[in-house]
Amino acid sequence: MAAQQVQAAVAAEQWLPEFSEGGLKKILKIIMVTKSINTSNNNSFPSEGWEEAALIIFVRNPVLGKVKTRLAASIGNESALAVYKYLLQHTKNICENIPAAKYVFYADEIKNDDLWNGFEKQLQSGNDLGERMKNAFKYLFKNSYKKIIIIGSDCLDLTNEILNSAFCRLENTDVIIGPAKDGGYYLLGMMKDCTILFSKNDWGTNLVYENTLALINENRFSYANLIMLNDVDTVADLPEEFIIEKTK
Repeated sequence: MAAQQVQAAVAAEQWLPEFSEGGLKKILKIIMVTKSINTSNNNSFPSEGWEEAALIIFVRNPVLGKVKTRLAASIGNESALAVYKYLLQHTKNICENIPAAKYVFYADEIKNDDLWNGFEKQLQSGNDLGERMKNAFKYLFKNSYKKIIIIGSDCLDLTNEILNSAFCRLENTDVIIGPAKDGGYYLLGMMKDCTILFSKNDWGTNLVYENTLALINENRFSYANLIMLNDVDTVADLPEEFIIEKTK
């Protein structure tokens, strides 16, 4: 395996001592073996234009019972937490060598020594998801970045090639958007302050992408779509090779 693949497998294995449930150990072993092949990075990036580029990564603090609650309803809180920790590791792997400045925005509290060491760390602020994303973009625009993309930590299908493509395509449009199969989006990028796109939406519903396109057109922003991908929210969203036994 490539070096990046080995790191992903080791990171998954290190979670095992945190839990005693046999089923949970099983899911982590399956993830480690079958999914680590997808963590290698493509090192081919444009050599210019990255000094004004920034990547925002929105994450939840990995706390038992607080993450992937819809998934937990089917597989238990401990297995849901294990899946989310793997999603965090996957997200870090695909972002790590993107040449843009990288900012992790935590939902609840900033951790000084965790998976995201080496990334800039900030705290999300706002009353709903839209306001939190708006404030994150405003913060980076204020810090002189001009090409900004936001992603979450729920998409196993997202690759660093897609991220690189998004930054490159953003050179020629106001907004870049990656639609998710559930009606939301897994990525949104801006070349200028288009944060009005966060002003009104039905967050958490299957109308988010549709409403965002309506706001883009209403404000006459140019935009480009990326490939549609799948977020992991329920058991049905997990790859078939994941073998899961229900935990507490």
